Amino acid sequence: MRKLLALPVLSADALSSVAYGPEAMLGVLVLAGTAGLAYAFPVAGAIVFLMFAVGLSYRQTIRAYPHGGGSYIVASDNLGRMPGLVAAAGLMTDYILTVAVSIASGIAAITSAVPSLTPATVPLGVGVIVLLLAGNLRGIRQAGALFAAPTYVFVAAMFALIAYGLADAAGRDFVPVPTPAPGVTETVGLLLVMRAFSSGATAMTGIEAISNAVPAFKPVEWRNARTTLTWMVTLLVVMFAGIVVLIHLTGVVPRAQETMLSQLARLSFGTGWMYVVVQAATAAVLLLAANTAYNDFPRVLSLLARDGYAPRVFMRLGDRLAYSNGIILLSLAAALVFVAFGGLTGALIPLYAVGVFLAFTLSQTGMVVHWWRLRDRHWRKSLFFNATGGLLSAVVFITAGISKFTSGAWVAVVAVVLFLLVTTWIRRHYDSARAALRLHPHLVELPTAGPCGPLPAPPMTPATEHGPTPEREDGAPEGGDRPREEEGKAPEREGKTLERSGEAPRAGTEAPQAGAKASRAGTEAPRRGAEVPEPADEDEELPEEIRHLSVVALAALDLAGMRTLAYAASLQQPVLAVHIGLTEEEGRRFRDYWTLWGDHLPLEVVVSPYRAVVAPLVHYIEALHRQHPDLTVTVILPEIVTRRRRHQLLHSRTATRLRRALRPLPKIVITTVPFHL
Repeated sequence: MRKLLALPVLSADALSSVAYGPEAMLGVLVLAGTAGLAYAFPVAGAIVFLMFAVGLSYRQTIRAYPHGGGSYIVASDNLGRMPGLVAAAGLMTDYILTVAVSIASGIAAITSAVPSLTPATVPLGVGVIVLLLAGNLRGIRQAGALFAAPTYVFVAAMFALIAYGLADAAGRDFVPVPTPAPGVTETVGLLLVMRAFSSGATAMTGIEAISNAVPAFKPVEWRNARTTLTWMVTLLVVMFAGIVVLIHLTGVVPRAQETMLSQLARLSFGTGWMYVVVQAATAAVLLLAANTAYNDFPRVLSLLARDGYAPRVFMRLGDRLAYSNGIILLSLAAALVFVAFGGLTGALIPLYAVGVFLAFTLSQTGMVVHWWRLRDRHWRKSLFFNATGGLLSAVVFITAGISKFTSGAWVAVVAVVLFLLVTTWIRRHYDSARAALRLHPHLVELPTAGPCGPLPAPPMTPATEHGPTPEREDGAPEGGDRPREEEGKAPEREGKTLERSGEAPRAGTEAPQAGAKASRAGTEAPRRGAEVPEPADEDEELPEEIRHLSVVALAALDLAGMRTLAYAASLQQPVLAVHIGLTEEEGRRFRDYWTLWGDHLPLEVVVSPYRAVVAPLVHYIEALHRQHPDLTVTVILPEIVTRRRRHQLLHSRTATRLRRALRPLPKIVITTVPFHL
């Protein structure tokens, strides 16, 4: 992305937070009356300093991680697995609350201008979440470009509001308007100031979004990302400070029926068209700021799935190359939180700071360790910036956790703990499954009987449909997304060979593309509703009238795959193995494993440029059936069967999806070979 496009798309969350950050801070101070409001400037000054410090810290992160350095990646690389998971827990909580808080504040802007809509706050918010869900399922890139204009309009409206308000105050020599005497419910104390500080610090949410998306920039990516981050922090500081000063000069105080931004706009512009512009721009950018979470939540969840801490289904790309399952989960979680708290911004704010600054703290601490280990040019300066940002973030996190625990922060703490328990449980299951499926020397041998009759050669035509991201039955990802410890899941890694107790004869010597050849899947976009071949006659009545071909679909060479191959060979019919590869490199790696195993059966590798596994396999079988309609093709897949039903949710349902896709074709049989863990 160009910088001028990346700024509104990636900064919408951070810039829009000035609509509720100052109000959240003053909403706490006003509880102590005029005495509490006197601390507005010192608290706001501390928040501005925090913005600069964290902004400088993330500039160092961008330089160190030019391929994207989110909190999960940075903490995992430098602090270890558990701190990385804690950072991920904070991020996931942050993203869910970003959607809920942004929409709640946006709806508040609408109801401030149109009070009659106040009773419909919850339905309106849920409706917006549904619209965001639909837009992002069509592709994050398209949705991001659509969301750019409202951010620029909002920034222009804020500068116009601040400039007009300061000009009006200059006419009275910047003498503040007396503040209406608010009711006093608390006394000024350290706890009150701490709560105000942590509430106002929520104006910094989303400041890490640019460091997460460095690869999305045009070259030189990291330089453009740092420039964009500097622009964002500057705009954020100017708007936050300007609004706080304007509130002080106008004597505006928080009110339940109307936002402070609406009050400022009404005082400056009346109820004319400029007031409508300010409110509309505020509502639009707040409602669309949630798109930042829709960018990052599915991506972090896919990284967790890649590392074995989340179900592999979250690695699957949808038809628009978006992580559809992650987008749906985010929408459901945000809608649940929004409804549970009645769509009230004030009720959601106490939950917000905990997750945000937990991730900030671990990310910056990880960067301190990074610079200490690396010690390259300017490492001391970078370490100082990251240490300062990490220390201040830790102060905010501890402050929010203590001062707001009973106000709702406990919910975020419980969510983080539950996240850690669930992710470690998932990882334990995948580790045990990986150990159970690992090949062992001397234990792998195919039946020695060969098939009867020649095997016809199918045409090599490209796949024409998108499909979900491939995933193995044991939950391990395919291709380039395969975790390091699983990349050598073929016979053995590091040049070790698989020892066998006997040499099985080669089956199907006249197989299609015999040996280990690859076909390249098509480069054109897939089309739905492709024509189905004309039905062949299904009039066989005697066993000898049926001509068989067994197609074994393999994602990896493990015990489940070997058992499936052995079962297929034992049927005494021609056998063809098919592997869907994500990249040419992954396909070559699988062929190397196949050759190392012994190349007993013909292998066909289909490279899918759309990261699909089911659709290319369906297309391949359709092509085979179209050329040889007299064949009865039996597609055989390995299937993982777990002891506990809840574990089954962690494994793919490839057979079910394949059976549904091939149901219209005659003479196609789908069967699975179970492997019990």
